[in-house]
Amino acid sequence: MPLAFDSLSHGAIAFGFFNIDSDMLLLDRFFFFATNFCNNIIDLAKNGGSGLYRAQWDVYQIFHPADVGDLMGAIHGVHFSGFIGEVYRRFPFPRSPEAFKQRPEGWQTQTVMKELIERFAQSVQIPLFVDPGSREISIGAYRFTRPVFHELIQYVWQGGYPRWKDEMRPPCVTAMKKAIELTSCPMLKDLRLSD
Repeated sequence: MPLAFDSLSHGAIAFGFFNIDSDMLLLDRFFFFATNFCNNIIDLAKNGGSGLYRAQWDVYQIFHPADVGDLMGAIHGVHFSGFIGEVYRRFPFPRSPEAFKQRPEGWQTQTVMKELIERFAQSVQIPLFVDPGSREISIGAYRFTRPVFHELIQYVWQGGYPRWKDEMRPPCVTAMKKAIELTSCPMLKDLRLSD
């Protein structure tokens, strides 16, 4: 489930997994796969060691709020609107509360998820900008403090809420942790990913 995280630019915004069968994440109206998120963090860890860091992230952007859909309505099986509604038609919420765990094999549904999101969103590139002097990071128009940026990474490491099934993580997530442990990037240097 997405959680609210404080941004410097837009107040509290939603970030996180929104369906246990997919590794897709949302950041307000941006959608991208956890594999891409982790690869971008790995690149930052390897190349953000000195000075400013700039990169482009490939994301899907939904421009019309109604096209995002109703997450709670889709979870409860009563309102399947927009992109999220289509995702829950294909991958319904589990009947058993014990089955509500983020699946580490969710990356295997990326082809289906791309087909679904392309009905509602446009593929765009957004800038990632790190300014070690101000200790801020910008993802598109969203600005975060270093501690909140660490919370976003920690969320993906843990599998969000409800956490990774059987505490098993996909390879991209464990690779991200290894890159963070070896980094000299000031934005990531003191980040400790805990279970």
